[in-house]
Amino acid sequence: MRSLMFVPAHNQKLLDSSLRRDADVLLLDIEDSVPVVDKQTARDNIKEFVTRPEAQGKLIYPRVNERESGELLKDLYQLTIPGISGFMYPKSTKEEDVYFVGKLLETIEYEKGIPVGTFKLIPLIETAGAIVNIKEICTACTRVIAVAFGCEDYVTDLGGKHDEQGMSIFYARNAIVNAARAAEILPIDTVHIKVHDLVDLEKNLILSKNLGFEGMLVLNPKELPLVNQYFSPSEEEIAWAEEMVQLTEEAKAEGKGVAVKDNKFIGPPMLKMAEKIMYKNEIILSRKS
Repeated sequence: MRSLMFVPAHNQKLLDSSLRRDADVLLLDIEDSVPVVDKQTARDNIKEFVTRPEAQGKLIYPRVNERESGELLKDLYQLTIPGISGFMYPKSTKEEDVYFVGKLLETIEYEKGIPVGTFKLIPLIETAGAIVNIKEICTACTRVIAVAFGCEDYVTDLGGKHDEQGMSIFYARNAIVNAARAAEILPIDTVHIKVHDLVDLEKNLILSKNLGFEGMLVLNPKELPLVNQYFSPSEEEIAWAEEMVQLTEEAKAEGKGVAVKDNKFIGPPMLKMAEKIMYKNEIILSRKS
């Protein structure tokens, strides 16, 4: 889940073009970008979309409407179908929100004869309350495989302002990463608002990766190459990881307790990081093949 691209599901042209993009996850939107009068059109479009040959094998997560909208049950009941991997649930403010959606999905799966737990969840964190409750949200339901940050609604709720350095959202980003890692799910960073400023995007990607995010929400397809690049292991990282594993194996074969590189011990944390890098690279390579 390096790149998760929003696609307004009522817009047939954008749906068509999304199949030609290299996004790891397609977030087919039924919420904010879709007017109320077009909600059912969006659902119908998604039902048709997932049957296309080009859509097979893609990770498709519709962003459904919130509990209070009156649209959520229609979203989930109509779209718990083959081709859908799970759902992004917006405005996840507390544990009960995610637990409720999980139980609703369980009821629908049971009624439709679908194995319980088939459809996964990505809560979207968009409020100050959600940041306060982030740990509980990440562990609210076993369906939760990732948690994503929505900065625009968050800053509005906070009463703050966007700044060039990103300080107004730094605490929220850090809190989300820590809670997600503690829960062993994927942390997904917020969208980059200046969609035509790729220099600023790259600056944000460097910070995002350093903070520990695994991927980023995407608004514009032109952002995808950079996003995928930064959330993929670099050649230098892969070479480093392979060397760490090799030296550790050689040390074991020689009966040494620990390997040494440049007069530094290769401890368990370094080996674990190396194994993560190699595993991630294998997943990316298998997706391309």
